[in-house]
Amino acid sequence: MRLRGARALSNAELIAILLGSGTGGKNVMEIAQELLATADGKLTLLWAMPLERIIQQKGVGEVRAYGIAAAMELGRRSMAENAISDKRPVTSPEMVFRLMMPCLRNLDHEECWAIYLNRANYILGKEMICSGSLESTLVDARRIVRRAIEKQSSQVVLVHNHPSGSPLPGQADIHQTDRVRNALASVEISLMDHVIIADDSFFSFSEERVGRL
Repeated sequence: MRLRGARALSNAELIAILLGSGTGGKNVMEIAQELLATADGKLTLLWAMPLERIIQQKGVGEVRAYGIAAAMELGRRSMAENAISDKRPVTSPEMVFRLMMPCLRNLDHEECWAIYLNRANYILGKEMICSGSLESTLVDARRIVRRAIEKQSSQVVLVHNHPSGSPLPGQADIHQTDRVRNALASVEISLMDHVIIADDSFFSFSEERVGRL
């Protein structure tokens, strides 16, 4: 890395740097290559791999697995920062998809986020509202309303992911959307859209005219 820079290194070589050294009769490159092979050689699959599985990989262990998970999370946060720093108004579900994909892609659980917009559709902020299936977790509509008022937001976009791979909404999704829409409407703030992300696809409630959006 010192001689050629990080960009010149392979994925396995970068992982080897995170691991630091070999163990159990294997050198660090062998361990890195084996770890990458468990994810079919793809960083996106390694990114989504449960921490417990990385820990169990021979030659990795708990401390090294935490280091890899921390590096992956820094990468995720960097992409999210780059997306939100783009000073353009949010004008389509596709823009919402591209903004939130770094946060929600390849998760093994559901997360629901709120994006707060001003009247010109510029982003005032975004935050995770809840984690877990929307079928078993009530979206905190009061929190969304409170935060929208604090940020002087005129519009809100809900976003959540479907780990199943299908972006189509279920009845729980529709019900929760109506709850949030009604709560925001009571303080004259509009729910602009609810976008569901699944892998490389998305579903827009407003675009598909689902519910009352």
